[in-house]
Amino acid sequence: MKLEYQEVLKNPKVNEFIDQAGRVLKVEGYTEHGRRHCGLVSTRAEKLATEIGLEKHQVELCAIAGYCHDMGNFMGRTEHHYWGALLFGQIYIDIYDIKDVAAVMQAISNHDKDEMKFSSDLSALVVIADKSDISRDRVLVKDKKEISRDIHDRVNYATTKSDLKVDSKKKAIKLILEIDTDFVPIMEYFEIFTERMSYCRKAAQYLGYSFEIEINKIKLL
Repeated sequence: MKLEYQEVLKNPKVNEFIDQAGRVLKVEGYTEHGRRHCGLVSTRAEKLATEIGLEKHQVELCAIAGYCHDMGNFMGRTEHHYWGALLFGQIYIDIYDIKDVAAVMQAISNHDKDEMKFSSDLSALVVIADKSDISRDRVLVKDKKEISRDIHDRVNYATTKSDLKVDSKKKAIKLILEIDTDFVPIMEYFEIFTERMSYCRKAAQYLGYSFEIEINKIKLL
């Protein structure tokens, strides 16, 4: 039986793990990692998969992996990608097509590690969808003075627009950002996100695409 996105989206175990992860990381002072982030990553992975021409079920698996990629965070931030993959396997490995389950497990486990290498379109797409989520909506602190103390909060809060687009003719995936430079200089974005953008570039290259960044209508990469 093929793994289906709507079943995963409504699964109480999956959603409890995501909710727990969101609560734990909030206490630890991270940006938002709950259902908003997971839902956005799912939507973006699905959109990218569709636009680069993956077949329908692969697109669905991208949406699933995107939604579940961070659910292991409540068990430990450092190894959360492995915890998430194992949790996903425990829920689904005896129920659905093992190839589907293994593909999603691999994408979850590969989305956040230093030795990142790609062996599937699915894992590459989840990385791009995840690492491109830079948004004011991710900032959980409400007081501007507190926001200004943390560079991750500052940069996310200053980002008023974040979008991903695929240029099929140029074979390019573009991250389009609008950043309020009255709040932070653009250099602060690169201070904290250079490694993530490097991951996105590697992922895009695996897919046969280039990765571009446009900030405030200026192409920077």
